[in-house]
Amino acid sequence: MAINKVAVIGAGLMGSGIAAHLANAGVDVLLLDLQKSFADAGVTRQLKAGGFMDPAFAARITTGSTDDLGLVSDADWIIEAIAERLELKQALYAALDAVRKPGSLVSSNTSTIQIAALTAGQSDSFANDFLITHFFNPPRQMRLLEIVAGPGTRPEAVSIIRDFGDRRLGKDVVLCRDTPGFIANRIGSYWMAAAMNEAIRLGLDVEEADLVLGKPFGIPSTGIFGLLDLVGIDLMPMVLRSLQAAVPKDDAIHDHDAEPGLIARMIAEGRIGRKSGAGFVRLSSDRKSREVTDLATGAYRPQRPARSESLDAAKGDARALMEHSAPGGRFAAFVMERTLFYAASLLPQIADGPDAVDQAMRSGYGWKEGPFELIDRLGASWLITRLAARHLTAPAYLTLAAERGGLYSVIDGRRCCLLPDGSMRPVHRPAGVITLTDLARAKAPVADYGSAALWDLGDGVACLAFRTKMNTFSQDLLVAIDAALDLVEDRFGALVIGSDAAAFSAGADLRIFLETVEKGGPEALGAFIDRGHSTFERIKYAPFPVVGAASGMAFGGGCEILLHCDAIQAHAETSLGLVETRVGVIPGWGGCKEMLIRQSAMASAPHGPVALAMAVFNLIAPARVSGSAFDARNLGFLRATDGITMNRERLLADAKEKALALLPGYAPPEKPQFRLAGRSGAAGLRNLVDGAVIAGRATAHDRVLGYALIDVLTGGADADPLLPLDEQDITDLERKAFIDLLAIPESIARVRHMLATGKPLRN
Repeated sequence: MAINKVAVIGAGLMGSGIAAHLANAGVDVLLLDLQKSFADAGVTRQLKAGGFMDPAFAARITTGSTDDLGLVSDADWIIEAIAERLELKQALYAALDAVRKPGSLVSSNTSTIQIAALTAGQSDSFANDFLITHFFNPPRQMRLLEIVAGPGTRPEAVSIIRDFGDRRLGKDVVLCRDTPGFIANRIGSYWMAAAMNEAIRLGLDVEEADLVLGKPFGIPSTGIFGLLDLVGIDLMPMVLRSLQAAVPKDDAIHDHDAEPGLIARMIAEGRIGRKSGAGFVRLSSDRKSREVTDLATGAYRPQRPARSESLDAAKGDARALMEHSAPGGRFAAFVMERTLFYAASLLPQIADGPDAVDQAMRSGYGWKEGPFELIDRLGASWLITRLAARHLTAPAYLTLAAERGGLYSVIDGRRCCLLPDGSMRPVHRPAGVITLTDLARAKAPVADYGSAALWDLGDGVACLAFRTKMNTFSQDLLVAIDAALDLVEDRFGALVIGSDAAAFSAGADLRIFLETVEKGGPEALGAFIDRGHSTFERIKYAPFPVVGAASGMAFGGGCEILLHCDAIQAHAETSLGLVETRVGVIPGWGGCKEMLIRQSAMASAPHGPVALAMAVFNLIAPARVSGSAFDARNLGFLRATDGITMNRERLLADAKEKALALLPGYAPPEKPQFRLAGRSGAAGLRNLVDGAVIAGRATAHDRVLGYALIDVLTGGADADPLLPLDEQDITDLERKAFIDLLAIPESIARVRHMLATGKPLRN
């Protein structure tokens, strides 16, 4: 069964967010609420909040009122996202059952009500087609999708939604058992409750609490109080009370107060987090600094640098931190020991194995490691000893883990996990997924260059993965790319450039620029610039297809190397851009010429050399970056033939398939020629830059950069629109402009400021 049309009932924050992401996936969406105006407001909300990967996708949503439920009669999937009131949901289901088409799937986005209660009193056919699909907020960005099937749910229904959620929505799909809170919120809520109560009891600094519960455990830097501000302080007591009401009285969640006195006070005062502008952290009255809540007094005080005696003594090590006797260490130990104890006590009640739990916490709460992966890192025996000191008897599963020496191991090249019955099972990996992490468990790379490694993806396709910090380009990395190109030509048929890393590449290593200029002046950069040019040209004209697998950020040189590939397969959330003006230069490795080629080939190609130069100038001068891969296609960084992958874990597999598709009869591209605007066209563009400076929209150094960029895009002072230029002509102009700009103190100041602060300098 194909899913082509989805109806969402309820246009609140979650319902409208789900509808927007379904539109991102390319399906037709019907969004209904009590009044059509409510549904319209939901679409508007998502346009403002960034729920759409491309604002044009909002046109895929049709809005309406629940007064006419017959509108859902042709929907393949109906998602209920109304208030968490059982009687309202059951009444809606009965009405939907009367109008939906046979075999259509129905699901609830509930996070608190079990499926047995939802389907009570409904028809057998409805129960066969019903399941819970619990999205996390915001639906576009949060990868976790929990699926709960009831005893009557047909297996095909689960398979259809699981596959659609994976491939079309890009979700990390986890199958959960029908238990309160399912997986992520069951454990995540316990962790938050334990941390909130213990920090308040100790009167710990908010800064230290967030610090010690962050990096040492692979938890996002928001820690606990940053997360409470983000989700809403008023929401937490409701979630905890709902969970406490649903679980047995001996469940450990009852050990923690759902609404400590400080929380009640903050709610009463309207200090409920980011949505109110004040929570545990707020801006000062002059908007120039931050204030935090003193957990002992409840009053605001100036925010202090985050410090922890325990963390300093532990040097970042989680076990040493938890063993330290200062308040920060005691806090971390209390929270994490009990959270890991709680997670271990819930198997096999909430899931059949540890992998589902770890996957849910990684995707739903952003942990780098799930609780059972943390147990393996800390050591099950060590944790049992710690629990015994607190008079807590280790759950049977934790004891089993200690006896077996851990919960995860590699067997025959596959990662396997220990199940509660003592057996081992391969960790679930959807068919068709390729990750270098998985490959590394089974075999070594074909070649290891230090700064990069070459892997065999099978079927004659190699994968070159960068290994530098943020995958930035250094001289060593350029040498490695050249060596890899030689090896691929000898032994493979095609190449993919990509990895499992969060960022494809942040561009050239700015420290190299700065150190080289300081030691030998701007001209000393010539060899580095030339090496990059020659390497990227080798990629473009290689005798085999090269596909760039883009994800995360691909800025500056990272974007330029992609522009030289035969094709790009981009993760949907990729941000591409030529951002060199932020550091006082212009693209130096072919970015200007490649964007001239791409802009001229777009369906909406600008007419004439001046319009073409202006189109590329308007991308590069303001350092525009795409908000998604779809946006990158609109901007021209991606061509219509480049692919977009919704699920990050499928990116390398999709890039491999694109490379294989290019392989039959492959020939390198023909060398282009350029007819550029020349001196007269440049003069008109410079006038526009001058106007921006006079109006205060650009700085004096922006003018310098703009003039340099215009010179390249119009072919230089001697260019004639009637006479063609070749790639080397544009390359020479780029090289000269790049080196000349780094001879200017204002450009060096931009480089220094970016290295020191991570932010651009407007000078």
